[in-house]
Amino acid sequence: MNIHHDTEQGCLTLHLGERFDFSIHRTFHDACLGDVAAVRSYVLDLEDVTAMDSSALGMLMLLREHAGGDRADIRLVNANPQLRNTLRIAGFDKLFTVH
Repeated sequence: MNIHHDTEQGCLTLHLGERFDFSIHRTFHDACLGDVAAVRSYVLDLEDVTAMDSSALGMLMLLREHAGGDRADIRLVNANPQLRNTLRIAGFDKLFTVH
C-alpha cells in the first residue's frame, strides 16, 4: 500500500495493493484512523486490487465513521467490474462515491 497525504488539500490517498483484506488491517488503520491531522477527504485507489473480503468492507465502514458518517468525503476509484459488483451488492455504492 502506498500512502500520500496532500496536506495542502487535506486529502489522503491510498493506493491499495493486490489484496484488500485483513492482512493490511494494521497499515490501513494507522494510515486512515491514526493521528492524521487535517484530512478532509480520502481517495482509495483500487486499481491493483484483485481480491477483497468482508474485513475490507468493515475497514471501509470504520473509515466512513471516522471521517464523519454521512458527511464523509471518501472516493473509491479505479475499481474493476468485479469489485464494483461486490460494492453494489453490499450497498456500498450508496455509502461511498465509486468511480
